[in-house]
This record gives sequence, structure tokens and C-alpha cells, in this order.
Amino acid sequence: MYNAQKPAPEELPSSAQLLKSTIIAFVAALAILVTVVLPAEYGVDPTRIGRALGLTEMGEIKSMLAEEAEMDKQATSTDGDQSSLLDGIFGLIVGTAQAQEAEVWKDEITFTLKPGEGIEWKLAMEKDAVAEYRMIVEGGRVNFDLHGDGSGESISYEKGRGSTGEAGEIVAVFDGNHGWFWRNRDRQDVKITLQLRGDYTALKQTY
Repeated sequence: MYNAQKPAPEELPSSAQLLKSTIIAFVAALAILVTVVLPAEYGVDPTRIGRALGLTEMGEIKSMLAEEAEMDKQATSTDGDQSSLLDGIFGLIVGTAQAQEAEVWKDEITFTLKPGEGIEWKLAMEKDAVAEYRMIVEGGRVNFDLHGDGSGESISYEKGRGSTGEAGEIVAVFDGNHGWFWRNRDRQDVKITLQLRGDYTALKQTY
């Protein structure tokens, strides 16, 4: 066996050096937590760096999905049947109105979500701009979050669960992108049609 040569005492780090290294590692870990982990995982962005890096919106979507899952878990089958009946009636009314006024809409998009699949579409809008929308869901129900982000700000306008149709308007509270994230929580494919008109400059898929 070879005898390992022991380092000289003066070659070993001092207590002060070890303390300094520990403090530097702690500060670095804290910086990563605040600027990366919190925005990306929980949508919490005290420094605004996460928003600039695109991490905050990722965290907001994760939080929203977790909230949806918890809401679905707590729901009872009776509530689901009642909601399905009411939403079916509302969807029929919305569908009839849509057929009567389809020619006046500025944009219309249609897409299909498989079970568990999600998608996001947003409008580019200036502050105080108003956009009118009509959403029709066929073949099932969806959860959605109508929200906005931009100019270092974010907002949730409305959240819906088990929806088969919605209609209303968005009034932008700041310059940025404003729109919907949908998630299909049914066991079959769901078709969504979104009709739009009003004061917006672009319509784009963002997720």
C-alpha cells in the first residue's frame, strides 16, 4: 500500500475561508431561487427577471393546471351532471346566435383538443382597448383561464370550469397580450370555435 502524504496545515482552508465559501454558495442558491425557481414553478416574480426570461408565464400556467386538477378532484358526479345540462343549454343558445351573426366577426379560429391537451391563443391589445368574443365548445367541456400579460404586468380576468360556451368582452388593463388558455378535461376530443372582433392588432397561438 502507498502512504498518502498529508497536506501541510498551511495548505488547508481556514475557518474564515470556509465560512466565506458557504456564504457565497448560499447567496448564489438564493439568487437562483428568486430569479428562476419561483417564477418558473409558482409564477412568483419579485425581481421581474423571470418575466423578462419568459419563466413567469410558465409558472402561472403550472399553477393554473394544479388548481384545475384540485377543482376536478373535489367535484362530485351530481354537480357534473347539472353543469353538463346547463352548459349544454347555454351552448345551444350561443350556437344559434353564432349562426345568425357569423358574418360580422373579424376573426374565427377552430381547433380540436384531445383529452388532457391544452392550448393558448392571445390578442395583442393596447391599454383600454376592447375586444368582443364568442367561444363555442362542441363534443364536451373545457376549463379555461382568460388572462393577460405584458409591460411587466399580468392579470387573470376570468376562469371557467366545465364550460361549453362563453361570450363577452376583454377590456385590456395594460398594453400586452390578452387571451385564453384552454384545457380539455373530458374523456373525448373537444372542438372549440372562437370568434373575435374589436380593437386588437394581432391574434396568435402562444402555447
